[in-house]
Amino acid sequence: MIKHDLPHRENTMLRWSYDKLAPLYDLVIARPLLAARTHSLHSVPADESRSVLLSGIGTGLDLPLLPKLHSYTALDFSAAMLSRAIPRATGLRVEWVLGDSMALPFADAQFDHVVLHLIVAVVPQPAQCLSEAARVLKPGGTIILLDKFLRPNKRSLVRRALNPLSRRIATRMDVVFEDVLAEVPTLQVVSDVPLLAAGWIRGIVLRKG
Repeated sequence: MIKHDLPHRENTMLRWSYDKLAPLYDLVIARPLLAARTHSLHSVPADESRSVLLSGIGTGLDLPLLPKLHSYTALDFSAAMLSRAIPRATGLRVEWVLGDSMALPFADAQFDHVVLHLIVAVVPQPAQCLSEAARVLKPGGTIILLDKFLRPNKRSLVRRALNPLSRRIATRMDVVFEDVLAEVPTLQVVSDVPLLAAGWIRGIVLRKG
């Protein structure tokens, strides 16, 4: 059963777009990002059962790659995406939440780990998304992040030129991770690995101090 929480921001155009894109999303994303996704999720510890938040679960492509011993909470702002994710959770303990990654409907320090795959560079306010993940994370916990980020001071004229349209219907293309992280001082970088597209897509692990 999906638990419903009113998203903090309506994001009407973006939500409409992802609802419509849901049937095509896997065809575009699944195969090209499988290796990067798998590499990133190796950072989810598998030593003992923990509580893990999957913030921005999308169609659930992460689910078959996750350790089965944890208790998961899977959140997304698109009901169409969540409906496609549910069948992929075979063998996992998952609570489903329709909600906003920029305004998580959870208490402070509730989760041992947070997975942010392809969500920080999608939402209108990346720093707010990362800050919310840090808020609900227990001290010493980790954030496992996979996304596309520009390097500091990199011009990337084509990506920046496409951003005004792409940010409305799919994803931002102008996010500099270092700028986002600077706004969330409780987090420290554990690892930062280029995974695809000449380092545009990175796997990053953060720890809450």
